[in-house]
Amino acid sequence: MLPRSVYRIALLLTWLVPYAGAQQVFVQPVSRDVITERLGLASSRDSERKETLMRLFAEAGCATVLEQPVKGSRLGNVICTLTGKSDATILVGAHFDRVNSLGIVDNWSGASMLPSLYQSLLGRERDFTFVFVGFTDEEVGLRGSEGYVKQLDANQRSSLRAMVNIDCVGMTGTKVWEQRADKRLLNALVQVASSLELPLEGVNVGEIGDTDSISFASRRIPVIDIHSITWQNFERLHEGRDTIDTIQMDDYYGTYKLLSVYLGYLDITLD
Repeated sequence: MLPRSVYRIALLLTWLVPYAGAQQVFVQPVSRDVITERLGLASSRDSERKETLMRLFAEAGCATVLEQPVKGSRLGNVICTLTGKSDATILVGAHFDRVNSLGIVDNWSGASMLPSLYQSLLGRERDFTFVFVGFTDEEVGLRGSEGYVKQLDANQRSSLRAMVNIDCVGMTGTKVWEQRADKRLLNALVQVASSLELPLEGVNVGEIGDTDSISFASRRIPVIDIHSITWQNFERLHEGRDTIDTIQMDDYYGTYKLLSVYLGYLDITLD
């Protein structure tokens, strides 16, 4: 019997990987109390948000936390790498800058979740290398994600198999930008959500704005965007009402649980 602190799901992959049989996904979940505490550390200063994110990665066990300079930005991207058996890479990103107020949903909700997702994958060796990036200056022209992609060399770009973008989560159950999502990444997310019996809904947000994923999608890198935006709640985000009260903690922790297992699932199913 597995310890209670480890999620275990068995998934039949006949439609994703023919004849692969049952696969097991193992992650070590971070407690809801820790997730809540990290969410509550948001600052109204982007420089403090960057420093807090770097500290949270270190506390989560990341041995080397880097700040990558970005041309045209005062603050750099925050990068933490979990090395796998291969150079094939899955990037998990979320911007840490804000438009106004505390920017809890947009996007400390995504940035503060990155160290917890890193921590969830530490328990066993992975096939893929996972790179977790807190992007700077998304709100002023996607500078951080553009700067990150431009600094990749040819080998790094060819090794990048997927980009999972987390932006504005926790207001509702998990949503996915269906139209932009790579079909294999989307199918895998649906499979995991169904196995965990967690809510998942396709809501396209292209008419509202854009996200860091476009910096990767425009270079033909497979992407998927995770969010919680609906037509009923998106106006809160840029009207000075983006506070901790906007978060529904059951939904927020559900999104964390879904993503932690999803990343483990991609590690054993993605080519």
